[in-house]
Amino acid sequence: MNKKLLSMLTVATLALGACSTASNKATTNTANTETVKLGANFELSGAVAAYGTPMLDAMNLAVEETNASGGVLGKKIEVVKLDNKSDSTESASVATKLATEEQVVGIVGPATTGDANAQTPVITKAKTPVVLPAATGDNVTVDHSGKVLDYVYRVAYSDSFQGKALAQFANDTLNSKKVVLLKDSSSDYAKGLSESFQSAYTGEVVATESFASKETDFNAVLTKIKDTGLDTLVIAGYYEEAGLIIKQAREMGITATILGGDGFASSKLTELAGKENVNKVYYTNHFTTLSTDEKVQKFLKAYKEKYGKEADAFAALAYDAAGVLLKAIEKAGSTDRAKVTEALGQTKDYEGVTGKFSIDDKHNTVKSTYVIELENGQEKGYTVVEPK
Repeated sequence: MNKKLLSMLTVATLALGACSTASNKATTNTANTETVKLGANFELSGAVAAYGTPMLDAMNLAVEETNASGGVLGKKIEVVKLDNKSDSTESASVATKLATEEQVVGIVGPATTGDANAQTPVITKAKTPVVLPAATGDNVTVDHSGKVLDYVYRVAYSDSFQGKALAQFANDTLNSKKVVLLKDSSSDYAKGLSESFQSAYTGEVVATESFASKETDFNAVLTKIKDTGLDTLVIAGYYEEAGLIIKQAREMGITATILGGDGFASSKLTELAGKENVNKVYYTNHFTTLSTDEKVQKFLKAYKEKYGKEADAFAALAYDAAGVLLKAIEKAGSTDRAKVTEALGQTKDYEGVTGKFSIDDKHNTVKSTYVIELENGQEKGYTVVEPK
């Protein structure tokens, strides 16, 4: 979740001071150690722990599998995990510790756009490459002037892409004519998703309303939109609020199709909404458990055997993020951060569990998206939407 700019700038300033003494030695870090250290900056507690926890599990699985195959550069890989507590201020602090104290080769995480942006000044000063599993904000790999950030890469697609893909699905598959947009007013993620959806949607947006993060009673805003004639409700936000909105909308008698972004991609959505209310619900996602791809099924089996639960999209993204970072270290032939960073930018046709993808010149991935259909809270099917 994104916090106030002032607090983010304050911690970034403090963190940069901490980085300055280590930046000169940062590029070689683990060259003479017995293990290759990777940092894990994840939301392991707090509002979006349901994202960060499976991410850490999947990263550990990827590392365990690589170690079982001999490691990388003849060395075992060690994961240094720290909890950013779903807080942007804490995310910058965690990044400082990983980059300067732990001297990791690279970092995987955090999950959200706000937490990812908070660590950027720190990792830039420390010249530490980062692979973001699921931060979809358009501004995470470029600054506000459009300049590409040297050390930030991601394996998820952007908000603008998934918003347009969702609109394309609404236009072409659902034949939607009247939409209500309901968005989290405190989230860059929600802003980017709703704006890109609206720019590509060919029907009529009959109302746009907002809600606050951590809000639990949505009856007032749902009452306002109930009689607008909507056939589709787009919820731009995360599962914590979206699950309750779905529950309260259905209980109020709103039968419109409900669409969302990858913020819906948690089993917690159905827990909050009640499975009987999760019908005619669709969301964009990077991954589907319904895929028959051999690599996907192997990953699902290994994850289930190790953790006793099903892997979700956030686990799949972190698994690929760790894999891309490990591949870059191997390609670089070194744990030198500068060489690893260069190798990340050369990622091409990576065969991941979230699909085959490359990293472009803006450090974004180029790949298809899935639109998942939920019936009684379970994945019923999916539609592949190609990038345009």
